[in-house]
Amino acid sequence: MDARLRVAAQALREGDPLGALQRVALREDPPALALRGIAMAQLGEFATATHLLRRAARAYGSEAPLPRARCNVAEAEVALATRDFEGVNDTLREALQTFQRHDDAGNARYVTLLRVRLALLLGRLDEARRGLAGLDLRDAPPMHVALAHLLSFELALRQGTPRVAREALGHARTAAERARLPALRAEVEQAARLLSLPAAKVVARGNPRPILMDEVESLRASMDLVIDGCRRTVRAGAHVVPLASRPVLFALLRRLAEAWPEDVPRDELVGCAFGVRRMNASHRVRLRVELGRLRTHLRDLAEIQATPRGFTLVHRRQAEVRVLLPPIEGTNGALLALLSDGEHWSTSSLALALGASQRTVQRALSSLEEAGQVHVLGRGRARRWAAPPVSAFTTALLLPSSNLPD
Repeated sequence: MDARLRVAAQALREGDPLGALQRVALREDPPALALRGIAMAQLGEFATATHLLRRAARAYGSEAPLPRARCNVAEAEVALATRDFEGVNDTLREALQTFQRHDDAGNARYVTLLRVRLALLLGRLDEARRGLAGLDLRDAPPMHVALAHLLSFELALRQGTPRVAREALGHARTAAERARLPALRAEVEQAARLLSLPAAKVVARGNPRPILMDEVESLRASMDLVIDGCRRTVRAGAHVVPLASRPVLFALLRRLAEAWPEDVPRDELVGCAFGVRRMNASHRVRLRVELGRLRTHLRDLAEIQATPRGFTLVHRRQAEVRVLLPPIEGTNGALLALLSDGEHWSTSSLALALGASQRTVQRALSSLEEAGQVHVLGRGRARRWAAPPVSAFTTALLLPSSNLPD
């Protein structure tokens, strides 16, 4: 690498893309094309960046596997930034194999960090945990250390463990200071603000109030009967009953818990569980059947007793009954949580992250657009969706996950 390329590369490491472009803007050799692509990515010109990085990879060809792999990784990183996940995992896996074959530990570590980032974006928390556990940060540059701890922070936040998140954030802040990269320090401070924002709301004796992540963790560990609307479970201490696959039962339980210690009229229970306005004899029969099923699920935690006008919930342990709810309710909460990161998402990437069909996501986006909650940019394959960033609360508990722990 000649002197101008070295200076341009140093400028990019220091977060000065314009300084890098001043030295390589007119050059067409593969290293210069790659540096130009990275500089354009740092400036937010992602389409141009992708084009330049692909040109660089083609120019390197099969005779230079390591530089070509680095170009492919940079292109994958642009794809992550633009929330375009198609083929990214395969690209990163192939690049990782190339770096491992050539004993390039530094780039292999960075690819692992990107793969963890992708897993978190897709809600694959177990995969992200395994990736972080396999990282060797000995002798790693401060930037890699900071990024690893930021990912650990995000994982802990998604799992609802704020103490672990704070520890990871402290390590990330220390490493970011050592790295002396303003953008990295800003990212750490932005992450820190999430811990001071309400993460959910709790309803106790009919009174709702917002709570921070620390109280969410304490509530889930308490002996109170907690009807968890974030994970669709009911718990008391270590005893957890999942109801995510039983929406009618959860709707009945939630309404009973919100009214506790008072009872709930039968017609109100029928309305919230079955979505009807007028109760008839068949609804009464169905209500009794569903409440019988709910009693079976709750047999070790609570009772459901009949009253003259309806039913009431009775906690077996003589403790409080609390309902934990996400800050945004409704079927589109997870979708809004993904879009609130300020990035532009494709429909296919949203579907992948949510584990839903593209058609389902398209219908939800159309309804949110009509309500003015999201907006669309571009057309055809370039069509992207975005929503205003949320500043009043953290969406960590709303984000989709295929393997949340009990």
